[in-house]
Amino acid sequence: MNISLKGKKALVGGSSKGIGEAIARQLAESGASVTLMARNEERMKTIIGELNTHEGQEHQYLVVDFSNFGAFKKVITSFFEHNTIDILVNNTQGPEGGGALEKSVDDYQQAFDLLFKSVVYTTELALKHMQQSKWGRIINVASISVKEPLSYLALSNTIRAAVVTWAKSLAFDVAQDGITANSVLTGYFDTDRITQLNTKKAEKMGVSPEEVLSSMEEKVPMKRIGKPEEYGYLVAFLASDKAAYITGTNIPIDGGLLKSM
Repeated sequence: MNISLKGKKALVGGSSKGIGEAIARQLAESGASVTLMARNEERMKTIIGELNTHEGQEHQYLVVDFSNFGAFKKVITSFFEHNTIDILVNNTQGPEGGGALEKSVDDYQQAFDLLFKSVVYTTELALKHMQQSKWGRIINVASISVKEPLSYLALSNTIRAAVVTWAKSLAFDVAQDGITANSVLTGYFDTDRITQLNTKKAEKMGVSPEEVLSSMEEKVPMKRIGKPEEYGYLVAFLASDKAAYITGTNIPIDGGLLKSM
């Protein structure tokens, strides 16, 4: 099966590293023109120079801070005044770790702005062109924690669950326009985020980060954590015409970790 995104334009959040970067690289490899979106301008410049251009694509980047919704809103609004996209990958950095009893109402509000408001606002802007062209792909980077909450990620558990529920509702409303909306439920992947969380968890437990990682790998039926490029393959498929009849879904990519149906 050949995945071709030739002629399509994609906007990928959190794409200066990790899963977001892997998604951007695979979309470009499949022929899409990609706009990177993250805080690290120097890193994005480097990635732009490395993205595939075999289909004559033109890649660009946006410097944004998802944790500052007011500033983010200005940048993304300006972008859509001059640009349209066909594929939107909603992905941001995760909120701080910690259990439910450690978090205040203000912490939840900040997480809501980071994970929910930025996603909904960007999607609203992107949908105008998608509805006119009768084609579009909205893909949310979520987490397996929306099905099986992780005790040390109360903020992420809560707000990401809101995102996937919203996406399910959205999928119903835009299906007649040839637009799909799906969420990918992320398991354990080899990213800076996992390293940071494992380091914090190790400090609390009084063990080494390597022991935390080993324990994590042992929980996964495949006995390893995922590679970011494996994530990119799934998103490229969901972004293509081959996945035109798939919408409103929550697709785990976790090496079999989830036990729930």
